[in-house]
Amino acid sequence: MATLIPTRNSCLPQMTSGEKRLSERLEQKLEDDYLLWYDVSVGPRQRRPDFIVFHPRRGLLVLEVKDWKPGTIQQADRTQFTLLTGNSSVKEHNPLMQARDYASEIYKVLQRDPALRHPPGHTYEGKLLMPWGYGVVLANISRKQFDAGQLETVIPAHLVICQDEMYESVEPEAFQERLWAMFPQIFPTALTLPQIDRVRWHLFPDIRVELGEGQFGLFAHADRSSAQALEIPDLVKVMDAQQELLARSLGDEHRIIHGVAGSGKTMILGFRAMQLARALSKPILVLCYNKTLAARLDQLMGERGLSDKVQVYNFHKWCRSMLTAYHVPLPADGPHYAEQLPPAVIAGVDGGQIPRFQYGAVLIDEGHDFEPDWYKLIVQMIDPHTNSLLVLYDDAQNIYGQANRKKLSWKSLGVQAQGRTTILKLNYRNTLEILSVARGFANELLLARADEDDGVPLIAPESAGRRGALPELIRVERMEDQLPAIIQRLRDEHAGGRRLSDMAVIFRNGWEGEKLHEALQRAQIPSRLAEGNGKSSLFVVDDTVKLVTMHSSKGLEFPLVIIPGLGSLPKPGKDEVDEARLLYVAMTRATERLVLIHHEDSIFSQRIRHSINEVQGQLVEMA
Repeated sequence: MATLIPTRNSCLPQMTSGEKRLSERLEQKLEDDYLLWYDVSVGPRQRRPDFIVFHPRRGLLVLEVKDWKPGTIQQADRTQFTLLTGNSSVKEHNPLMQARDYASEIYKVLQRDPALRHPPGHTYEGKLLMPWGYGVVLANISRKQFDAGQLETVIPAHLVICQDEMYESVEPEAFQERLWAMFPQIFPTALTLPQIDRVRWHLFPDIRVELGEGQFGLFAHADRSSAQALEIPDLVKVMDAQQELLARSLGDEHRIIHGVAGSGKTMILGFRAMQLARALSKPILVLCYNKTLAARLDQLMGERGLSDKVQVYNFHKWCRSMLTAYHVPLPADGPHYAEQLPPAVIAGVDGGQIPRFQYGAVLIDEGHDFEPDWYKLIVQMIDPHTNSLLVLYDDAQNIYGQANRKKLSWKSLGVQAQGRTTILKLNYRNTLEILSVARGFANELLLARADEDDGVPLIAPESAGRRGALPELIRVERMEDQLPAIIQRLRDEHAGGRRLSDMAVIFRNGWEGEKLHEALQRAQIPSRLAEGNGKSSLFVVDDTVKLVTMHSSKGLEFPLVIIPGLGSLPKPGKDEVDEARLLYVAMTRATERLVLIHHEDSIFSQRIRHSINEVQGQLVEMA
């Protein structure tokens, strides 16, 4: 069964009956390795063909669908059709011209890429690697009616699929033959996975992930989006088909995505925010718990010109802004100031001081860190006409909350997401080696737990298969020897070509950051500290090592991560399971290389050493 993007259920409101029937036939009659797109913006000019059919061995086909009936066609030629509508008539473009224009534009975009052209010396040197074509689907005109109306004079017969050629009873082979007849040329082709990604990268700029920027580099900047300004990179990265399918299929109403670390949850949130910003008049609210993540998301929305439509806050800052905007007294300063902010907003809403329904949509990242009462408040902020709520959740990363949060019922909190939940198990962020060691360390924590559709499942991550170096566990003689070890590793990596901005040191205690920052300054290694007032400036585009606490690292990722202080973990007086969860989050920030440092054995360093040895043994067996 072919994959339709977006899903048909999410498209039904705008689909004509003919488009719906064709989508069903394409899914049913084509094999699993076909990708289909319906009404998706294509290329730099954002054109919207009805359907694109793509197969790595067959090529690419553009289809235009018309629900016209024989009696409504008054006149037709090669450029336009005149259609009867009641007592008047309208003129429409010949659909074959539409399909041809879309297909030609796609060809020109793809053919610009040397990696998608036949090499010198080939029979088709300089031409596109794959066949391409276009055609028309007349959903309410049979082949007999097509012939009787002499429509072949304006649309060649082999470029049309008629009503009776897309019945449910049609044989897959016969249906496919109709499609292949639309290609002007058919020649052997076998696109590689990187070439398939390049095709999708060119066709759909909105699913691009800019290399070096991780999950947050999803969208091309405006000044690089035009075909004239675009420089085609040697390496490209895009959402995978499952992520794209989910991102494009998110409709209104309440929806929850349960996803493991590194599965692209935040990337999907960013995609959704951009879609909603184009569609809604009311502002979109993005909420998360972590101040550093909120600052990064806010920066990226600003870079893409969306600050006026998409408001990004960490939850407590949003609460304070609500109280200030509507002149509701703030809680008294003190150690409990932050925890008193949400109840004050709830009371303000209940008392009518703070208005409900302020936002066209609310998107929540790090939903696992939100208290149940916060959800009851948030759902009241959504315009009931759109009723659009998206929650991203991973209970394995719940580093602020309590275990009993696993028992919550979404329905009891006002979140109506039954039947609209999705689970993402594949981890794309980490290499197989990093993920395996992190999972081995936190194995008991990450035992997958089944749950009802209305509950919160705990999902064990699965590797997408990317390979890399085995994590390192380095032991030094004394605690103070950790700083020289960190500095030496940073220098070695930098000398080997790694940018400073691709490296991060993640630590447990806030005071460690100041010591690290001072030591790196003395060693003349530029760094930025993501604590205090430095949180918002952490992501200034400069070549500096990032210094981040374990709590602040949530949602972030770096090619190289160094974690010192393992000999002092778990932190005295803290719950061992909570501390293990926190270290697991820190370990899974590394996309390529993970280095852990300790000066003495602890429960955690022993478990990590055991996990590294286990993974190393498994890799030897695999080899």
